[in-house]
Amino acid sequence: MPPWVRNTARRQTRVRRVVGVGDTGPGRIEDYALLSDLRTAALVGRDGSIDWLCMPRFDSPSCFSRLLGTEEDGHWRIAPTGEVVSVRRSYRDGSLVLETEFETVDGVVRLIDTMPPEQDDWDADTRVVRVLEGVSGQVEMSLRWVLRFAYGDSVPWVRRGERDGQECIVALAGPSAVALYGDRLPYRVHGRRAHEAEFTVSAGERLSWVMEFAYSPDEPPAPVDAMAEVARSEAFWLAWSSRIGYDGPHAEAVRRSLITLKGLSYAPTGGIVAAPTTSLPETFGGERNWDYRYCWLRDATFTLLALDNFGCTDEAAAWRKWLLRAVAGDPADLQIMYGLGGERHLVEWEVDWLPGYRGARPVRIGNAAYRQLQLDVYGEVMDALHLARERGLGETPDSWAMQRGMMRHLEKVWEQPDKGLWEVRGPDRHFTHSRVMLWVAFDRAVRAVEEFGLPGPVQRWRELREAVHAEVLAKGWNASLGAFTQYYGGTELDAATLLIPAVGFLPGDDPRVVGTLDAVSRVLKHGDLVDRYETGHGESEVDGLVGVEGSFLACSFWYVDALALAGRREEALVMFDRLVGLCNDVGLLAEEYDAGTGRMLGNFPQAFSHLALVNSAAVLFGGHTRDERHRGGAA
Repeated sequence: MPPWVRNTARRQTRVRRVVGVGDTGPGRIEDYALLSDLRTAALVGRDGSIDWLCMPRFDSPSCFSRLLGTEEDGHWRIAPTGEVVSVRRSYRDGSLVLETEFETVDGVVRLIDTMPPEQDDWDADTRVVRVLEGVSGQVEMSLRWVLRFAYGDSVPWVRRGERDGQECIVALAGPSAVALYGDRLPYRVHGRRAHEAEFTVSAGERLSWVMEFAYSPDEPPAPVDAMAEVARSEAFWLAWSSRIGYDGPHAEAVRRSLITLKGLSYAPTGGIVAAPTTSLPETFGGERNWDYRYCWLRDATFTLLALDNFGCTDEAAAWRKWLLRAVAGDPADLQIMYGLGGERHLVEWEVDWLPGYRGARPVRIGNAAYRQLQLDVYGEVMDALHLARERGLGETPDSWAMQRGMMRHLEKVWEQPDKGLWEVRGPDRHFTHSRVMLWVAFDRAVRAVEEFGLPGPVQRWRELREAVHAEVLAKGWNASLGAFTQYYGGTELDAATLLIPAVGFLPGDDPRVVGTLDAVSRVLKHGDLVDRYETGHGESEVDGLVGVEGSFLACSFWYVDALALAGRREEALVMFDRLVGLCNDVGLLAEEYDAGTGRMLGNFPQAFSHLALVNSAAVLFGGHTRDERHRGGAA
């Protein structure tokens, strides 16, 4: 045990708990804002509480887990002790520096939160910086710091220490350690295993705190200047966001979405997480709870398309390097998702001691879908790499060899059924969207040879491209319904078929595309919200789960795109305006939305939702879109 760790805390009994009377659970999903240092992320509520933080990576065990439990599962709140009249929040322009103003009857205080990022330093420190400023009057404040490592299961050893003449609190449990510096360090409240402080902030006064992950258990990290860290964070984000080339309608929403997508990237490797959270439910109290803190090839490729649409091209090169590392080896071993560093084994298990977000169990860590066969991923990857070529990112021998290897394997397995885009836990099927994306894979391989002179068996790829195209038109189309169905031989609809014109498989005004658009409107669309597919009739035959999920926000934006590509631009504009209005007060979107309650659902913030918003803006108002590159589609 390091000499600077002396005070102990008895290990919390590991039990499965429920939220009971007197417990204070998390806020609404839409009440949170995102902080990111391009290594991990924190969620800050409107009540000034950081309720979710994993250190030092997105996929590390959390040390603040109130989001999936209660206050005793870890949080860090700085807020007025008295009644709050109003709360106003915003990010500083073009950045992830968050400002929250609390107005009370006695005055106004401003809380500034950020996590300073480092783009190129693999060993950069992970820290959270919080600054409190008195704006007017005198406001009584409270600080409560409850640290729980290992998803709330591990109560740390805590003591007061010192480094470079500054006092700090150090917390240690096994491999995890953090240090907290500040102007008002909290003291432990006996019997509550929490550290608290109360103080008054007057107009013009400023207090600050810095919490930092300790890579070495032998001594706390050196203190840093909080205001300098805020300035450094703001400068980084302003420099990055200045590259965004868009000033059309809903410019703030588009820019905020792009900044959010960047905030979900893992700088050391170029990987992009689907979301920074796990187990936020797709239906209140339900079982559709998944861990999204990993890098899906599909999500990452969509994200790169969105970033590239508005001038953010450097990420493509970084992602391609990550891809080459992640998929290195036998192409037959290609996975749909990987860890941040390319890790392959993302074993799924359940945290039985956390009650889940407002009682939604189970809380899952890891994601068993990494073992699934999802053939659409080949098309997504080939499309993204084709985009990179079109934008001037030249192929390397390794990158084209990797793609050749993928195509050789695809030639052998393309006829197999799969789990599809939605990672169903029901039986394998020939999902129509997966078959369309097989066409995309062969199409982009053909065009790599025809347009860029790369070597490959182009005639065989042409033949397979035509075979897949004919198969989809014959088996994916249901003449009785007048629509493409979710899978061959079925009658269910799937919003993923809205992407058929976007990838160039058919023109947007093709009668079969228009028929599918209208069928989706009749069955899956509710106002401006579109479901992925039908759920809620007992255990779903498709996904093997029970319960109704919310409407999928990305699908709602896909509907906008399909309207625009079908020539129904005015309808698309009106719907897009209303969908953008679903963003929370700081411009963030979750995975899904529940129209009945007006609440967000699912992991948050969700890359899929934000990249769909950005792509719709490109379709409607300019930018490079898939349709622009493949206008007219196939016959």
